[in-house]
Amino acid sequence: MFKVFQSSASLGQHLKGLITVRHYGKPNKKFLYKDGILKDQIYYYPRDNNREIPPLEGEPSKLFRVTRLKPIKGLPFWEKRILRGLGLFEHNAVAVVKNIPENNARLWKVKHLVEIQPITFKYGEPTEADVERTFLKEDGECVVVRKLEAVEITNTKLEAAEEIRNAKKRMDGETLRKDSRLKWLNAW
Repeated sequence: MFKVFQSSASLGQHLKGLITVRHYGKPNKKFLYKDGILKDQIYYYPRDNNREIPPLEGEPSKLFRVTRLKPIKGLPFWEKRILRGLGLFEHNAVAVVKNIPENNARLWKVKHLVEIQPITFKYGEPTEADVERTFLKEDGECVVVRKLEAVEITNTKLEAAEEIRNAKKRMDGETLRKDSRLKWLNAW
């Protein structure tokens, strides 16, 4: 019934096999992800130990275009709360979100529900005066229409439209209707 142990090491191994500890809750990330590589204040966890970290090209985007992809029905209340706070509660909602740590933490929690694209400014960032002439494309490119067309180009377009309107060979609406009706009635 009792086992006699020769050394304390064999006793420790036997007791270790008998005691099982079950951990409830989240694992501590400090000990779970130890092999991170710190670069530019960001920890990277490459799959392979040999992999190089890609260099950062330019500055990170200041804004994100966030689109909701999945339906809200059946989600836990905390994810619904985050989506409502970001302005993504409506169907096919799109929101523009600042690239700050608080928003990035929120986006990380709902990353499986949304599509995140960085907003690029191809023609420069808009000023307060340019807000009315700014639009955002689906690929995340923000376009600012800064100049109106030159006066000469506008004048040439107007002159070309007047020439077409006053041409003798031009068919007006009434003539086109009569011609279309005759072709419809006499197809052969």
